Amino acid sequence: MNNISSSDSEELVIEVQSTGQKISVTRSESIIDALARSGIDIPTSCQSGLCGTCKTRYINGDIEHGDCILSDDEHQEYLTPCISHIRSGTLVLDL
Repeated sequence: MNNISSSDSEELVIEVQSTGQKISVTRSESIIDALARSGIDIPTSCQSGLCGTCKTRYINGDIEHGDCILSDDEHQEYLTPCISHIRSGTLVLDL
């Protein structure tokens, strides 16, 4: 029997604080790819969480940080959308 946990079926959403725009995201899609697909371009360089070029402030959200550059304190307020993913629910970006 194949059980789907609630986290697998939960909708993941990026909300752009300044406009209220909501963007659905799949579990396999990076935040930066979802934003680009919706016409929001954030500068990137390494695409692997090593340079900090795409460092973006967020207001609220459950983030799986994948970078190697931000400190634990910075992770409370910033993410690297090239490599970070939403764990659950809605991510509100300060854009």
